Amino acid sequence: MLDFDKIRARAAKRKGGEAVLAALLGSAPDNAALAKIPDRRILSTMAERVFAAGFVWRVIEQKWPGFEEAFLGFEPKRLLFQPDDFWHDLTADKRIVRNPQKIKSVRDNAAFVERMSKEHGSFGKFLSQWPADDQIGLTAYLAKHGSRLGGNTGQYFLRWLDWDSFIISQDMGAALRDAGLDISENPTSKRDLSRIQIQINNWVQETGLPRKHISRILAMSIGENHAPETIREYTGE
Repeated sequence: MLDFDKIRARAAKRKGGEAVLAALLGSAPDNAALAKIPDRRILSTMAERVFAAGFVWRVIEQKWPGFEEAFLGFEPKRLLFQPDDFWHDLTADKRIVRNPQKIKSVRDNAAFVERMSKEHGSFGKFLSQWPADDQIGLTAYLAKHGSRLGGNTGQYFLRWLDWDSFIISQDMGAALRDAGLDISENPTSKRDLSRIQIQINNWVQETGLPRKHISRILAMSIGENHAPETIREYTGE
């Protein structure tokens, strides 16, 4: 495998220097802090990432206050108490994106959040206790037990909550292959995901960097060289 210092140096050169690169990495996540996040914010973040998938993120962000109103502040217990008519009426509610399947996912995920909260004290506590070196296991769990949380949606959900996650974007995958990791161009198999997890964990041990920072450095080291301003707008940091 290519030494990670060389990958970082290439990313820094592309972005205009080490200082610029460091500023683009964002804050270091604190998985333990997720224990304090209320379930309503967990469900809201889930829903935002589900609705943003395959859609223009900026549109979802602009409409989000309307989503919060329409979905009763994303309080799981309150949503689960609503009758079928409430959910049917949302498919015609102009405050939100009226996608019936994604609306249904909010109801399903409210049940998921509530169930995990009963088992662990809160959904945030469940996430905070999951081993940081097993993101692949966590995203597989989210995909199996949640609704529409598979693939990159689960990864973005964790990132938006500031769980220390990597995101297997096209550029990150390309950087991993360029570094010598034997994975496919669309690394979604258990074999490929396991290899990615192991390599990221190795780099964490070698560099002391969070997985979030390693992920961003990889993505910025190859592919289209986006301007720092574009990256800041994308990440919101």
